[in-house]
Amino acid sequence: MSRGFLISIGLVVVFAVGLFSWIIIDRGDEVAPTAREADRASLLVRPDSHRLSSADSPVTFVEFLDFECEACGAMFPNVERLRNDYAGRVNFVVRYFPLPGHFNAERAARAVEAAAQQGRFEAMYKKMFDTQRQWGEQRVPADETFRGFASAIGLDLAAFDIAYRSPATLERVNADVRDGKALGVQGTPTIYVNGEQLDASSYADLTRSLDDALAR
Repeated sequence: MSRGFLISIGLVVVFAVGLFSWIIIDRGDEVAPTAREADRASLLVRPDSHRLSSADSPVTFVEFLDFECEACGAMFPNVERLRNDYAGRVNFVVRYFPLPGHFNAERAARAVEAAAQQGRFEAMYKKMFDTQRQWGEQRVPADETFRGFASAIGLDLAAFDIAYRSPATLERVNADVRDGKALGVQGTPTIYVNGEQLDASSYADLTRSLDDALAR
């Protein structure tokens, strides 16, 4: 077999390998965004994520929040108004994101999660924001205050106490925090509509985003 023939065969093999590699890489570029979108969707809403309302709609409003955060407290009336105005048309999802600089934020999240275990997530969620000025921005534990809230909304206090101190409850809160960090959440409130992070500062901004999502 001549040397020239062997060289020709070698060049064909090199070309074929290169072409195959290019096809694989090119196809990978086409598939990767879809995979990333799927990962992002799973980080935004988990099967056990808490819903303030659920609608037969492709539009989902997700808020990562801190119950001690004053900006979240200011956003709360807007979210309540949105829930009323878009009832049955938008899914509203709450994710915990207590910030380390807020002394009682994690405790508040654990109290809300403990209430959720008795089917009273929304009642405790509202209680936290309605009373935020009472217990927020303090450097003393608010455990007894939150236990008082549990009593006020009619929870089984023995079950609440166990859940409030349970490592599983803290892990449930931390799971939301991990998802938020993976998405790039750094502060609260951080809001997403159909996976798009909003730079919304007013009710008009929020409604515009929801109306656009519904129109699409």
